[in-house]
Amino acid sequence: MNKAIIGKKLGMTQVFFNDGTMVPVTVIQAGPCTVTQVKTAERDGYAAVQLGFDEVAERKLNKPELGHLKASGVKVKHLHEFKLEGTNLAVGAQVTCDVFSEGDFVDVTGTTKGHGFTGVIKRWNQHRLKETHGVGPVHREVGSMGPISSPSRVMPGKNLPGHYGVEKVTVLNLSVVKVDKERGVLLVKGAVPGAKNGIVYVRNAVKK
Repeated sequence: MNKAIIGKKLGMTQVFFNDGTMVPVTVIQAGPCTVTQVKTAERDGYAAVQLGFDEVAERKLNKPELGHLKASGVKVKHLHEFKLEGTNLAVGAQVTCDVFSEGDFVDVTGTTKGHGFTGVIKRWNQHRLKETHGVGPVHREVGSMGPISSPSRVMPGKNLPGHYGVEKVTVLNLSVVKVDKERGVLLVKGAVPGAKNGIVYVRNAVKK
């Protein structure tokens, strides 16, 4: 059975096993999520389950959103679809963190931290220019970008300065170290994308 949930990254800590091994873990507030829509191949062309997370006040939602959420009876801020096969979830059902268990392998998707406009050294890990006479005050610039006369332009695909971060990234095959049902959190081994309080999507590993 496929499993998935929406969560919020709370931060990182560490866990000690009985043999003294220390493991860095990410704390994820996983759910509770409500099934807001169930899509079928006959009606929608594909099968999927839409989950809602993070309840908000009704005044913070517009009329189309309220109409969409009317069937489930909840007011949530975040919606996301998961292609879950072989599930019998109905609209209004609750999904909590205990759908996962210790030892499961999961894929976590999140949005990376934003770094604004950055140069090629920070963005693409390029080298600096020589810090000697003749280079000038441009030691961190990109240097030569291509031919002088022909074709007299910068070819597509070059690594240039620009907006760095705020990208959708998925980290594969992270193991679930602990499931705390009372607090509604998952402890996942390793780091996941995004800053604290960022929304993440956790699903069972597809390549494990």
